Amino acid sequence: MIGRIHSFQSMGTVDGPGVRSVVFLQGCPLRCPYCHNPDTWDKNGGTEAEAWEIFETVQRYKPYFGENGGITVSGGEPLLQPEFVTELFTLCKADGISTALDTSGIRLDASVKELLTVTDIVLLDIKFPDTERYQKYIGIPLKSVQKFLEYLQRQNKRVIVRQVITPTVNDAPQDIAALGTFCAQYPCIEKIELLPFLKLCAEKYETIGIPFPFGKYEAADAKKVEALAKYL
Repeated sequence: MIGRIHSFQSMGTVDGPGVRSVVFLQGCPLRCPYCHNPDTWDKNGGTEAEAWEIFETVQRYKPYFGENGGITVSGGEPLLQPEFVTELFTLCKADGISTALDTSGIRLDASVKELLTVTDIVLLDIKFPDTERYQKYIGIPLKSVQKFLEYLQRQNKRVIVRQVITPTVNDAPQDIAALGTFCAQYPCIEKIELLPFLKLCAEKYETIGIPFPFGKYEAADAKKVEALAKYL
């Protein structure tokens, strides 16, 4: 199975538990205003690779994974290429490599459900805990993501929720409390990670020639985000 690959990180420490090789896939239907990888949006971009080729690359770093590490497939949006990721994850699991899927949870069909059978951990990007801001900033209803999360709950999947924190947009204590209340409905969620909004991607937007929607906001202060995490 051939997939479209944006890039590869040999040993990452922020995309799931432990040390992980991270495969960034090409293509995403969302246009999140704080996205730091707008160069992954074009589904026809990137380079093509066979699943077994990516597996062999990941396999080289297996000695560094330890008990908690493994492979994470991110994007872009990996749910646009579920068959490719399923084949890659199947190869990894057969070799004892833990699999993590970093997704926005925007799709749930037979091919995605098949992918989840070989997925150990789901890193689920919950943009906002309310429908109003989901529709305003992301352009899709929250219920589509809830449907995905409810399925994960029924399948008893390990889930780590992640949310980007942007100053004045969702960095108030009541925003964090709302996120906690939302996540409390799903016992499968074992952890919530708050990620500070950064502006290092501004140059990418300039290079591509498209506006950076959240360019008007300040980057999040790491200490404030850490304090919000403690509050959560």
